[in-house]
Amino acid sequence: MTLEEIRALVQADLGFVDQVIRARLKSAVPLVDQVAEHIISGGGKRLRPLLVVLAGRACGHNGRAHVEAAAFIEFIHTATLLHDDVVDSSAMRRGRDTANEVFGNQASVLVGDFVYSRAFQMMASLRSQPVMEIMADATNVIAEGEVLQLMNAHDPDTTEQRYLEVIYRKTAKLFEAGAEVAAVLADNPAEIRKALASYGRHLGTAYQLVDDVLDYRSNPTERGKNLGDDLAEGKPTLPLIHALRHGNESQRAAICLAIERGGLAQLEPVIAAIESTGGLEYTARLARNEVEQALTTLGVLPDSSYKTGLAALARFAVEHTI
Repeated sequence: MTLEEIRALVQADLGFVDQVIRARLKSAVPLVDQVAEHIISGGGKRLRPLLVVLAGRACGHNGRAHVEAAAFIEFIHTATLLHDDVVDSSAMRRGRDTANEVFGNQASVLVGDFVYSRAFQMMASLRSQPVMEIMADATNVIAEGEVLQLMNAHDPDTTEQRYLEVIYRKTAKLFEAGAEVAAVLADNPAEIRKALASYGRHLGTAYQLVDDVLDYRSNPTERGKNLGDDLAEGKPTLPLIHALRHGNESQRAAICLAIERGGLAQLEPVIAAIESTGGLEYTARLARNEVEQALTTLGVLPDSSYKTGLAALARFAVEHTI
């Protein structure tokens, strides 16, 4: 299934999610509205809201609470992006200027705080203690992930385990939380809650692994980011870690220098080292393994078009890119 075909399964729900996002981002403060509109018009795949509404329907939910959940999951994601772009001094996202580039760092940080707090207002309105607990834990884990990534930056001694811990916290945790919240709202038993959380975790991990491959193998005009952006920021992602582990002395020296200094002066030799050591293939193989584990977790769900959609979404995470 294509992403468009997956979306078609929950087209009405996604339409409601868009309406909720626009309505809940409204503020009496004009600058908040301006930054929010910039974010909304930026587009993006919105995989996280898609995951939530698909999971909700697959679990048998028939109300509208999962639409609110899909929106606040996207808000948490959006807030982290606003803050990330400031921390990373990013000027481009999804092929256009970032909010901090347009409105400045102060506005981006403060509007990020607004979006975070609005998400928790929405959570509270659902009056579900389990949902609040899941999301409170998730946002705390995500914040720790941001700090861990900062600690790993410019450190060529970063291990694969440390890297995987960062991507679980920074990326996979929100997928995990979104899928589990959907099961909670559908009043599903603990077994299904656990399975959906596992599905989200594996999907989110695969998604980030693929993103790290694309940093060295993508068309910037299609991806909306420049080749080697992670390297420019001194981020030791898995392709680099693998190349460091298996490269020769000169290759390791070039990669260490690139990570320590950041920038793109070493981009060509680094890409050559990654390719010669099979770093991209190794990372892609791990991504596919995560997808297979995600698919296995869906066995507890009854057969439905929505379950099929969840399986297709997991495959989409890798098949459309690597």
